Amino acid sequence: MVVWNPEQILTRLQASPLAQRWQHLARRERLMLGLLALFLLSALMYLGMWRPVAGHKVEAQRYLDQQRELHGYLQVRAPEVMDLQRRPVVSLDPARLQGLVTASATEKGLAVERVDSEGSGGVQVSLQPAGFDRLLSWFGDLQAQGVRIEEAGLDRQGDGRIAARLTLRVAF
Repeated sequence: MVVWNPEQILTRLQASPLAQRWQHLARRERLMLGLLALFLLSALMYLGMWRPVAGHKVEAQRYLDQQRELHGYLQVRAPEVMDLQRRPVVSLDPARLQGLVTASATEKGLAVERVDSEGSGGVQVSLQPAGFDRLLSWFGDLQAQGVRIEEAGLDRQGDGRIAARLTLRVAF
């Protein structure tokens, strides 16, 4: 194990070619090199530490603003959620699910391509392409009548219409 004392280190540094060269420089040149070193050190400190911290601060502020906006949205919507929780739950007989789905789709002007019953009380429905607003309206009507959308596959068609494949169940 090698132990270095400060005097040995200082002696070796003074004997190094770089220190010898430094000693032979004029006072003005040493001052200029010292100022250059100070500038480079400051630039490295800024780029290596301050700039990333400032960038993280901006990102954190943006995230905080988003969370405040979300909190405000949730505060505004809280009474709606409370009203929905107080509403009586609509009970639907699973045997009537298929008839309800086809009838409500027809009312909304949606064309049902195929309806398959599942053994567990669910229904798989394939709809021909329709406007997205009609589909959303129909989804809301189904939920209001006690139907839960368990799975939804939506395919956008070229003409701005949506083809849907759904698995529906009675909500409990």
